[in-house]
Amino acid sequence: MMRLLFIAALLLGAAPVSAMAAQERPGATPDAAAGGQLPLSRVLKELAQHHKGKQLNTTMGQAGGRPVYLVQWQLPSGQIVVFTVDAQTGQVLGQ
Repeated sequence: MMRLLFIAALLLGAAPVSAMAAQERPGATPDAAAGGQLPLSRVLKELAQHHKGKQLNTTMGQAGGRPVYLVQWQLPSGQIVVFTVDAQTGQVLGQ
């Protein structure tokens, strides 16, 4: 599992963030707008509201020069996906 996360981090570090994904999400906190990072607990809560399953592991990385959370998530089917979440806005950039 760690190998999958490592590979995802390497690939995402080189991947450009689309202009739409780089836009700030409405409702982002002032700290996030000023360049701070959202707490991981808030990011996980948002993921849980939109995706059934559970968090297995999380690491920090970068995508397009921006800090991201790489969240390893297990779906109810047992499939494991890695969500790339902008650490400043909470926007899911990819899976």
